[in-house]
Amino acid sequence: MNRLYPLQFQPLYNAENIGESWEISDVEGDETKVSNGSLKGYTLKQLAKEFKGEFLGQSVYEKFGENFPLLIKFIDAKTPLSIQVHPHDNVADKRHNSFGKNEMWYIMDADDQAEIIVGFQQTTDKETYTKAVENGTVLDLLNTENTKAGDVFYIPTGRVHAIGAGVLLAEIQQTSDVTYRIYDYNRVDKATGKTRELHTGLALDVIDFEGHDSYKTTYGRKPNTSNTLVHSPYFKTNILMVEDQLRRDYAPIDSFVILMCVKGDATVTYDDVNYNLQQGQTLLLPAAISKIEITSQTNAEILEVYY
Repeated sequence: MNRLYPLQFQPLYNAENIGESWEISDVEGDETKVSNGSLKGYTLKQLAKEFKGEFLGQSVYEKFGENFPLLIKFIDAKTPLSIQVHPHDNVADKRHNSFGKNEMWYIMDADDQAEIIVGFQQTTDKETYTKAVENGTVLDLLNTENTKAGDVFYIPTGRVHAIGAGVLLAEIQQTSDVTYRIYDYNRVDKATGKTRELHTGLALDVIDFEGHDSYKTTYGRKPNTSNTLVHSPYFKTNILMVEDQLRRDYAPIDSFVILMCVKGDATVTYDDVNYNLQQGQTLLLPAAISKIEITSQTNAEILEVYY
């Protein structure tokens, strides 16, 4: 009989842009598969079906069944990505039979002048926004920020956002591929010779027009402990600043745990077996795994993600 162990997955790369890697995905048609050990070739659904709460966590399994709730990505933007917004659960379910798409970004690296777009500069309304879309001045309403390694942004559903050129980030989100594109810099698709479709009408119903003083998440970076980044109803993310050795006990969590290495490299040890974790790699710990040891000689920084 198969038993659970730390799982590595074969990433899926965006065919159009190698800069986007889906590390752990249960999106229909884009399911990642285990790449190590006796469970090699298993999808997330197959793991959930066979192991249930031992894989997902009992409370997670009771809520989601065999549907894995999170989608994990690395994105390396060479050119500015389109400006978009995501619907929340009830709209996504009604329109697309899908989860909504709350997400967060952890900036791993950024060029000196790299920027992101997140939210509005100030509170606006549908009429003002619609006029700006029609006359091509929507960028004037949006909040643009210079960004650097270590910045964290929570992107709840309804918040307009875009990744600028020269930004490398880790993205944690609900399992959903529902995106409403609201602006694409009037770029022409080389294959079709046409501009890409915009979803102006669909987006209008879900956009949060409220402006905020700050969109950046503040957090501590204490070594050899779990520092809270974003805890939401959809996922929880912490950061581990590993200096030499760190032990973690996940028994109280009752959830799978995903480790994403965002800087340096580390070794994760479970049951006397070592698993290498380098920058840009992920490791999924099934809920049945509680105690692990992480060692690093490079002061690794690891995102710790769970439901």
